[in-house]
Amino acid sequence: MKYSMSPKGVAVTAAFVSLLTSVAFAQEVPAGYPADYASILEAAKKEGTVSIYTSTDAANSQKLQDAFTKKFGIKIAYNDQGTNGAYNQVISEAAAGQTTADVVWSSAMDLQMTLIQDGYGAEYKSPEAANLPAWANYKDTLYGTTVEPIGVIYNTKALNKDKLPKTYADMITFLKADKSELQGKVATFDPEKSGSGFLHHSNDARERKDFWDLAKAMGDDGAKIYSSSGGMKETVVSGENVIAINIIGSYALQWVKESPNLGVHFATDYTPAFSRLALITKDAPHPNAAKVFVDYMLSQEGQSLLAEGGLPSVRKDVTAGLNIETLNTLVGGGLKPIAVDEGVLEYMDQMKRVQFLNDWKAALGR
Repeated sequence: MKYSMSPKGVAVTAAFVSLLTSVAFAQEVPAGYPADYASILEAAKKEGTVSIYTSTDAANSQKLQDAFTKKFGIKIAYNDQGTNGAYNQVISEAAAGQTTADVVWSSAMDLQMTLIQDGYGAEYKSPEAANLPAWANYKDTLYGTTVEPIGVIYNTKALNKDKLPKTYADMITFLKADKSELQGKVATFDPEKSGSGFLHHSNDARERKDFWDLAKAMGDDGAKIYSSSGGMKETVVSGENVIAINIIGSYALQWVKESPNLGVHFATDYTPAFSRLALITKDAPHPNAAKVFVDYMLSQEGQSLLAEGGLPSVRKDVTAGLNIETLNTLVGGGLKPIAVDEGVLEYMDQMKRVQFLNDWKAALGR
């Protein structure tokens, strides 16, 4: 017998299915999130994918990516383009009216802030915002997702840890006093070719009156400059260089576990720390999936997975890996996170940037 449902029956069935779906998504809403977050989850799953432009190695975020997709069924298009690449791609796509990125996640804090100031980001108040330090949230448009120390790596066969300087000022004295031993064997970032290098050095110039004394001391030692942390690491491991200054400490803390002749060191009075900042693009093609991804990345679960991947958590309640408090203890109590505010733009002014780079070259004798 052929069965036919009346229009009224179809409507009732559809309403019932919709109710079940709403209940299912409501059950997935994390504790403490607003009830209407269920609609964001539902829309995000319909979008089905989220596109990330980033400067973070996939190895450091793989656990987060896998867990996110498993939890929400949303695929991740992960595009590691480097700091400058991600920034330039967002701008060029917006100019062509073909935005592809949903989330930009980059360690170049100054470039990320520039994107926000120039109108490429969207405002979104994450339910996780209250769990972040005040310095890690810029007007609900830019969120700090990690806290990563800037420090020193050294060749343990060439330098004894006891001989390493304890403070920032001591480093200047050390470079001057051991000039003959260190000549041609000091490495640091090239601020002209590296986004991270420019951020690290310019932040020190903002925070330390003696930064240029350090730069001059490195120059007197014939310091060599590099565009990546990895490049510096290889030269220190091989002994070509015996010390690398202002390197990404989160990477270094992982490297020392694999290289017996590599050590990592931080100044007890001043250890600046940068953060990988996340923003949602203004014209994100998958805006709801972007919100869910950012929220998950900032959640205790997401932060734990990043910490397990070697990226210290900006939260205090994460017990996996390092969090902001345990990291501060590890570096000797002088952790100074770079605030997510307009201050990071000081040297983005074209005239100031050119002057900074000219002063840098002069200090290094280039």
